Amino acid sequence: MPKPLYKITFLNAGKVYEIYARHVTSGALWGFTEVGELVFDVNEGVVVDPTEERLRDEFANTRVLHLPMHSIVRIEEVERKAQSAIRDAATGERVVTPFPVPGRPR
Repeated sequence: MPKPLYKITFLNAGKVYEIYARHVTSGALWGFTEVGELVFDVNEGVVVDPTEERLRDEFANTRVLHLPMHSIVRIEEVERKAQSAIRDAATGERVVTPFPVPGRPR
């Protein structure tokens, strides 16, 4: 039987993150939820989704996230993974980080 897949939606620095993981439990730290075995799309070659790559880079060395319970919006058990996302908390629109352009200040 395959491990369950969870979609975790949480607030972080004024943005709403939507990530996927195989492990979610009440944490040993009081007031925190443990999220582990993060799931990201692995695409060879051309980058298809810059948000997915940004999340994969941000959580690259993370074994377990300890999320404060009050930051969690929702946890859903899903059948399959959709695109991970970072959204603006106020508008709900996806936050897309543009690719850096040579010679243009950041």
